[in-house]
Amino acid sequence: MKYVEFDQTRPMDLILLGRVAIDFNPAYNDQVKEEFKPLKDVHTFEKFVGGSPANIAVGVTRHGLKAGFLGKVSDDQFGDYVTEYFDKQGIDTSHITRCTNGEKLGLTFTEMLSEKESHILMYRNCIADLQLHVDDIDEDYIKQSKAILISGTALAESPSREAAIKAVMLAKKNDTKVIFDVDYREYNWKNSDEISIYYSIVAKEADIIMGSREEFDLTEGIVGVKDSDPESAKYWQSFGAAICVIKHGKEGSTAYTNDGKFYSIKPFPAVKLKGFGGGDGYGSSFLYSLLQGKEIIECLEFGSASASILISAHSCSDAMPSATQVEEFIKKSKEEYGEMVARV
Repeated sequence: MKYVEFDQTRPMDLILLGRVAIDFNPAYNDQVKEEFKPLKDVHTFEKFVGGSPANIAVGVTRHGLKAGFLGKVSDDQFGDYVTEYFDKQGIDTSHITRCTNGEKLGLTFTEMLSEKESHILMYRNCIADLQLHVDDIDEDYIKQSKAILISGTALAESPSREAAIKAVMLAKKNDTKVIFDVDYREYNWKNSDEISIYYSIVAKEADIIMGSREEFDLTEGIVGVKDSDPESAKYWQSFGAAICVIKHGKEGSTAYTNDGKFYSIKPFPAVKLKGFGGGDGYGSSFLYSLLQGKEIIECLEFGSASASILISAHSCSDAMPSATQVEEFIKKSKEEYGEMVARV
C-alpha cells in the first residue's frame, strides 16, 4: 500500500534543506592508519563532505534519484569544495548560495576510541548553513520536486528557521511532500522549549517524520506526548503525517502508518567502526525505496542495511552505497544469517 503519493511528473525527486559541513575523520588508508585513540592524540585526518542532509543527498543520488540542495555555504575554498563535490555526485547546486559576512562551514571532528565508542566534536559558531534566508527560498524550485526534506538543525537559529518554515509552507501550497528529519544537534539551541516549538511547527506539516525516540521526546517536550511510540505516532498523524519512523539505535526501528499499522526492523549484523552516519544511510535508502513505491517493510529493510554499511565505514558521504550495493549486502546477509535476519 502507498501511504504517500508522489507526483511522478516532476523532474526532481528530492530537495534537501539544511546543513552541509566538513568532516575530519582519523586517517585510515594505505599510507596512514590512525588506530583507536583519543582525538587529542590523532595527528592525521581525512577530509569529507558532511552534515546529515548533505549525506542523504549523496545517498539518494548514488541510488539513482535526482536530488537538489537548498543551503548556504562559506565564500571560500571549503565552500568551493562542497559545491564541487556535489556537482561531481550529480546533485543540483543551483540553489546553494554563498555567505556574504564571513560565516564559515561547520567543522566536525570524529573521535574513535573503540569499536563500541565514538564521539564527535563540532564547531558551529558563526556558521554558514544557519544564514539561509527567506529570500533564498524559490517557490518555482520547490514546485519541481516530488518531496522536500527539512533537517531539524536548520531550525536552530534565525534566519535559517524562517527560511525552512517558508519552504514548508510553499511545499504544502504546491503539494510537494514534506519530510521532516529531526536531526537534533545540541549546538545553537538556547533551551528545550525553543526546540519543541520549532520542531513542532514543521512536524505538524510533515507527511513523513523520521527521528530517534529521544528526538521525538524533544519535539513533544511542551505537549507532553511521552507515553509510547504508538501514542507519538498517533499524535503527529492527527495533523496529517502519513508515516512516522521512530528509531531505537541497536534495538531497531518501527514505521507507524496512518492506517494504524506498524512495521519493525532490526539492524543487520555489521562490524561497527563508528556510532554515527548510520542514520544518514538509513534515511537515504528508506526514502529511495519509498519514492520507488516499495512496501514499507522493504523500505525499512533497505534503510537498515544501508545503516549497517555506513557504520562499518570510516566516512559517511564517500561511503554512501548504491542501490545495487545495498541489494547485494541484503542478499549476502540473508544467505549467511537467514531470510529473517533483520525482519521482526
